[in-house]
Amino acid sequence: MKYKLLSIEEMQSHRVGEAITVTTVMALITIAVMAVVIYRLFRSSKGGVTVPGGWKFSWNG
Repeated sequence: MKYKLLSIEEMQSHRVGEAITVTTVMALITIAVMAVVIYRLFRSSKGGVTVPGGWKFSWNG
């Protein structure tokens, strides 16, 4: 890997934190979607869930 010294213009145009921002936005979207799914799941009168490991939950309102 070769290192290159940046000019003043290149250093001023360099922006830090874009990856952190994208990661944060994706995490918030994932949390929001999961919150809606869990809310709708537990608000239903009939339902069932199968999770990895063989656990099964079902209920009738």
